[in-house]
Amino acid sequence: MSASGNNWFGEQISEALSQTPAAPASVAYEGAFQLTSIVDVSGLALAAMTAAAQQLAALVGAEKVSIDRRLAELWCGMTLKPEGWALPEAWDPIAGNYRTRDGWIRLHTNVPRHLSAALRVLGADADRDAVAQKVLLWNRLELEQAVVEAGGVAAAMSGLPGWAAHPQGRAVATEPLIHWHEGPWSKSRVPAFAASLDGLRVLDLTRVLAGPVATRFLAGFGASVLRIDPPHWREDGLEPEITLGKACASLDLNEANGRARFETLLSEAHVFVHGYRPGALDRLGYGEFRRREINPDIIDVSLSAYGWTGPWRERRGFDSIVQVNSGLAKEGMKRLGADKPVQLPIQALDHATGYLMAAAALCALRQQRADGRARSARLSLARTAHLLISNGVRVPTAPSSSETRAAELPEMTHWGPGRRVAFPVALDGRAPVWRRQAAPFGSAKAEWPTREP
Repeated sequence: MSASGNNWFGEQISEALSQTPAAPASVAYEGAFQLTSIVDVSGLALAAMTAAAQQLAALVGAEKVSIDRRLAELWCGMTLKPEGWALPEAWDPIAGNYRTRDGWIRLHTNVPRHLSAALRVLGADADRDAVAQKVLLWNRLELEQAVVEAGGVAAAMSGLPGWAAHPQGRAVATEPLIHWHEGPWSKSRVPAFAASLDGLRVLDLTRVLAGPVATRFLAGFGASVLRIDPPHWREDGLEPEITLGKACASLDLNEANGRARFETLLSEAHVFVHGYRPGALDRLGYGEFRRREINPDIIDVSLSAYGWTGPWRERRGFDSIVQVNSGLAKEGMKRLGADKPVQLPIQALDHATGYLMAAAALCALRQQRADGRARSARLSLARTAHLLISNGVRVPTAPSSSETRAAELPEMTHWGPGRRVAFPVALDGRAPVWRRQAAPFGSAKAEWPTREP
């Protein structure tokens, strides 16, 4: 264990980014970790955030990076405290862990169609007790398969050995942490950055939560981020967190005008970040070949839940779901002596993967400036879980120091005033500045935001 957290994570991440070696900026750490877990979630989060900060520093010419350990943990959760208004609940009431005839299963029902799929399979109303009674009649693997085939999201709890032996677990273990693909040479259009990412255009087609974390980081350090969602898509409990610094618009990619506008935006972007399942954009007519046809220079960073190979590569998934499949929730249950699955104290898979996506985008931009080649980077929650598990599991111990109050800054959002935890990272003493206030999806036009909203 190094003074910065877990140096092993840093080494693994550096290797994943090593196609673009750079003289790293000096990094100074302060503060102390407070979280306890069966795996080193704090070390992983810090290492991923450090990688993003170092790639940013190398791109914009900063010499010093400072990171606060405790704030890094807090930015892996909800950072905004409303004043005079309330955040909607982030979780649907039906979402969560349920006991089956032969173990446990987790249902993810935050998306209305995913909720409908689970209720159809179970023949239950949207009542938690009624759902629990129905789930008890099923075997966990059979219910998982039925919900997935119905278009829903579910995870039958597995142990670490079970996941390691599973065809998808074996496939993920052979994948690189970041899968790079180098495109053909083309004239580089990378802006000349000085101190910030001002001038960088990032097109964001991501959902909860890793992708939005990546683009929020880029927005904080100067990038113009335009998030595109389907009409009527909502994530009410998370929007004040994940829209900070971004313009959020809606387009229907099944409709001619929406497609035309999207293609124009894609042709103008420097970076495209997307979180559609493998094959989903292809079915919309925007596979990688078509994207490169529209914009040969685009840096393309993509995310999947379960990886890019194996039988589950097209399966829907989220951080909490991958925790259950990968054995983390069962291992927490066992090591803590609990009578039900134990989730990690933070959604470390989402947040760490998000900062790795930001690091990959910045790494690719710097390399593009050097050799004119546009690159694609693929990451997944399951591969990040493999990284976390490979570092080892343990019985949690109490933090070595007493908790201290985190600094908070006043902020005005679309919904009202609040206070947000100070961001952990500063470059040459400069903290990020998000130029646009957090606002609902679809609240802006589908056009690149100006410097001042």
